[in-house]
Amino acid sequence: MIHYHYADKEIEEILKTMKIVIDTRENVNGHILDYLHQKGVQVKNQKVDHGDYGCMIPKNDELGIPRDIYLNSFVERKAHIDEITGNLQKDTRQAFENELIRSQNSRFVLLVEDKDGYSKMINGKYRSRYNPLALLGTLNTFKARYGFEIVYLDNKFSGNWIYHHFYYQMKNYLKRGGF
Repeated sequence: MIHYHYADKEIEEILKTMKIVIDTRENVNGHILDYLHQKGVQVKNQKVDHGDYGCMIPKNDELGIPRDIYLNSFVERKAHIDEITGNLQKDTRQAFENELIRSQNSRFVLLVEDKDGYSKMINGKYRSRYNPLALLGTLNTFKARYGFEIVYLDNKFSGNWIYHHFYYQMKNYLKRGGF
């Protein structure tokens, strides 16, 4: 397969067409949409197989993009540490782990919108009676097993973080002649 290498100026033009893909089941994300709209970032609502957010470059013959390009990278957003502990209960744990299994051949980030989330986790400052050491152990085991990362962040920065996370991954993809 022949890979085309774009000049930096071409890459910048292509990146202006990048869209953040938002899963149709994602809700309560007005703060993220507000940021993206304020910055003029295009969004596309569609079903995402794993995660809540992804990114794509639409087909554009003028820019030499022969087909839609979907980056194999996803972000799963959790509103707070309590949502994670809720995902690890007996009746929901398997569904959560299944999502991690499906994501292991991609770049996957679990974004927890709680800047103090790690501190709350290790100090047991959440509603669940989940043991803090067990929670830490479970999440670190899952991270090692399924190859993802967890980012704890104030929700006022989520839109910014999601956009730049995908922007620089896509930029790197294009610099390497990704398709």
